[in-house]
Amino acid sequence: MEYLAIVLFVIIFILILRGYPVAFTLGGISVAFAFGVSIFAPDVFQMSTFYLLPSRIMGVVNNYVLMAVPLFIFMGIMLEKSGLAQSLLETMAMMFGRIRGGLAISVVIVGALLAASTGIVGATVVTMGLISLPTMLKRGYKTELATGVIASSGTLGQIIPPSIVLVLLADTINSSSRGSASVDVGALFSAALLPGLILVGLYIAYILIKAMIHKEDAPSIPAEEIKEFRGSNFGSKIIKVLLLPVLLIMLVLGSIFTGIASPTEASAIGAIGATLLTVIQKKFSVKILKEVTRETTKLTTMVFFILLGATTFTLVFRALGGDSYLQELIMSSNLTPLMFLLLVMLVVFIAGFFIDFIEIVFIIVPVVTPVFNAFDMNMLWVGVLIALNLQTSFLTPPFGFALFYLKGVAPDSVKTSQIYKGIVPFIIIQLLIVGLVMFFPEIIFIQK
Repeated sequence: MEYLAIVLFVIIFILILRGYPVAFTLGGISVAFAFGVSIFAPDVFQMSTFYLLPSRIMGVVNNYVLMAVPLFIFMGIMLEKSGLAQSLLETMAMMFGRIRGGLAISVVIVGALLAASTGIVGATVVTMGLISLPTMLKRGYKTELATGVIASSGTLGQIIPPSIVLVLLADTINSSSRGSASVDVGALFSAALLPGLILVGLYIAYILIKAMIHKEDAPSIPAEEIKEFRGSNFGSKIIKVLLLPVLLIMLVLGSIFTGIASPTEASAIGAIGATLLTVIQKKFSVKILKEVTRETTKLTTMVFFILLGATTFTLVFRALGGDSYLQELIMSSNLTPLMFLLLVMLVVFIAGFFIDFIEIVFIIVPVVTPVFNAFDMNMLWVGVLIALNLQTSFLTPPFGFALFYLKGVAPDSVKTSQIYKGIVPFIIIQLLIVGLVMFFPEIIFIQK
């Protein structure tokens, strides 16, 4: 009767694809399904199992690591609402303005900084689309290149730490491992950093090559305009707008990597630092603070409601023997560890077309983690691959979420087909990175 757990998983997945609320679908359907099974097959599932649920829920609520989620969200939204992103883009554009494609390079760097601090794909893509797309089109950039740069840069928060998806991924892997080797959030940050930086470097290399071959696609900024911008207080602008945010992110990551602070403590530093930067920029106000706290509360509530629903689903799934059944099924099918990994990557990739990364982390990862542990695979390596995979799926036509977000804020003159064409080179770059990390795991300083 263990196949009932797989039936439960399929039912929930179908309902989520049909648009039902994820948090309530996960928890509600799991309880209803378990109740029905307990009536018709009490030997398979007993309702007394739900006595364990309160302790599971309190375990989530009291989880020290998950405190980093609202603090990192606060940090990112504060930097976004303060107008720092726009100031960053203007300053970086003038720094790289003499280079063909310099504005696009600025978008990649600012997108990486903003994405890393925010960690929410939709917010980053929308922000960068509103700020940079009209500017790039006005300066003569080819539409396909402009939209491709913005959409791909907006998803960098999936892999560049400090990233919310990495925090949630580490916690989900640990809670699903049942005493197996755990994944430390700081270690996952460290492992994901180099692939993320390589990805940014390849984006910039592609832009430079593209601008060199097709000069009309990525024009440089006129020298007079650059001179005018640099004429007054350019040094102070660089310090306030560029160096301080970079120092803040380095402080947050450095404190984690050196062991001075835990990810949760570092996230508190980031939240306070983002607020101080807003004050320095003279953009801080009660209105801004209200908007930031409101958005932080909304996003945090969404994440934790989904997490509580996922906790209920995981309890029922395991009580029905789903994890053991899936593990036996995979082992008996003679799949090699690499073949199973490729299968999971394909499922995550396709799922990314239809549902958000939070749902994928809370639904699919707990189901497959016990099998990865049975294969004795390094979950740090697997975690980085899943994060990279999620990022790629958000960009892939025709259902990539990032493309929808960008189309929603793009001018009417920008066609969907142009967004699809523009993203193709960046998808190829990302698939290349996924392949490199998969077959050369030493990139993240671990052994396969």
